[in-house]
Amino acid sequence: MGLFLGLGIGGVVLLATSLVFDGVLDGALDGLFDGWLSLPVIAGFVSMLGFTGAIVLGSTGLGPGAAAAAGVVAGAGAGWATYGFSRALQRDGDGSAPHQADLVGSAGRVVTAIPADGYGEVLLSLGGQPLKYAATADTTIDRGAEIWVTATPSTTSVSVRAVQR
Repeated sequence: MGLFLGLGIGGVVLLATSLVFDGVLDGALDGLFDGWLSLPVIAGFVSMLGFTGAIVLGSTGLGPGAAAAAGVVAGAGAGWATYGFSRALQRDGDGSAPHQADLVGSAGRVVTAIPADGYGEVLLSLGGQPLKYAATADTTIDRGAEIWVTATPSTTSVSVRAVQR
C-alpha cells in the first residue's frame, strides 16, 4: 500500500511542480513533454494510479496486481481527461480586445439629450462594460430614449439614430 500512496503523493507533487514552474521543464526538454506527454497529464496518470491502487488494495481482498490494473485504468482516464481539458483551454478564443468598430449596430440609451446638429451623451456596452460616449444624431433625441449606433467617427464619439417602436 505504501508504494501506491507514494505514487499518488508523487503525482500530486509533480502536478504542483508543473503548475509552479509552468513551461520551464517543457522548454528545457525541447518539446518532449508536449501533448500526451505533458507534465500535467503524466502527473494525473501517476497520482490516479497510486490513489486508486491504494483504495482497491485497502478496501477489497484483491492483490497488488489487480490494484495496479485498476490504477492503470483510472490513471489512463485521468490522463485522457487532463489532455482534453488542456486542449479545450488552449482553443479558448483569440483573446482579442473589443474595438470601437464593434459598437456599430449596438443599442444603448441617451443619458444627455442629443440636439439636432449637436452633441449629447449615450450609455453603451463594449465588451460587457458600460461606457459613456459623446453622440450626434440627425434629429433631436430626448433623454432616456433607446438608440442604435450607426457609426463611430472617433474613439470618443458615436453617431446614433433613435429606435422606432
